[in-house]
Amino acid sequence: MKQSKRSFALALAAAAMFATGISHAQSALDNVMKAKLIKIAVPTDYPPYGSVDKTMTPQGLDVEMAQLIASKLGVKVELVPVTSANRIPYLQTRKADLVISTLGKNAEREKVIDFSAAYAPFFQAVYAAKSANIKSFADMGGKTVAVTRGAMEDQELAKVAPASLEYKRFEDNNATIAAFVAGQTQTLATSAAVAGDMMQKNPQLGAEYKLLLKDSPCFIGIAKGEDPLKAKVNEIIANAKKDGTLDTMAKKWLGRPAGDLPV
Repeated sequence: MKQSKRSFALALAAAAMFATGISHAQSALDNVMKAKLIKIAVPTDYPPYGSVDKTMTPQGLDVEMAQLIASKLGVKVELVPVTSANRIPYLQTRKADLVISTLGKNAEREKVIDFSAAYAPFFQAVYAAKSANIKSFADMGGKTVAVTRGAMEDQELAKVAPASLEYKRFEDNNATIAAFVAGQTQTLATSAAVAGDMMQKNPQLGAEYKLLLKDSPCFIGIAKGEDPLKAKVNEIIANAKKDGTLDTMAKKWLGRPAGDLPV
């Protein structure tokens, strides 16, 4: 009988712990609203999505998205700097309520965290001066392009570029950008992050987005089980998409509208 009572008590304790766990897992939005504060992990070393200015103030598309979410929730935002390596662990250990850090969605990540709808594009593309008449890959015929050897944009360009395109391949992004900035090539094939940083630092070039090579949208990371918070974030993203805010942000930081993003 004593053993039975003890087993029953243990079962009750386990059930209570389980219920508490569920309650905690679903309470992130309530906690944010009570504290009037949301902690959002962002990059600070990956312009134009996230970096710091001369006064060490965070800036970039991901930072602006974090500020938008906090504003729509009516709370303050605490920006938590993260790297590619620790951004998911920060979410899992509750050091951040959300991760907005050029996060791509894949099956492995979906096993450990949840994702919002996409909020921004991340892409590889062709860039050139605004004066360059490039509206299709055929228009690149006879021109020169700076590209990092073996990078995704190098591989994707090879699939669609005309045979007469002259490649100037370099060993890293810095050398590729330096060549284009110096006028050694007429066009540049690179990622949105690299190009966005280049255009901000060299406005005199008048460079702009021309042609899309590959699109890999960015999603917001949310801890497993935080369905109310996920629903609220998706509502904010949907409204920002509808009223043109996402397009405006993408154009400001990446040089092209957000376009048709997956939900």
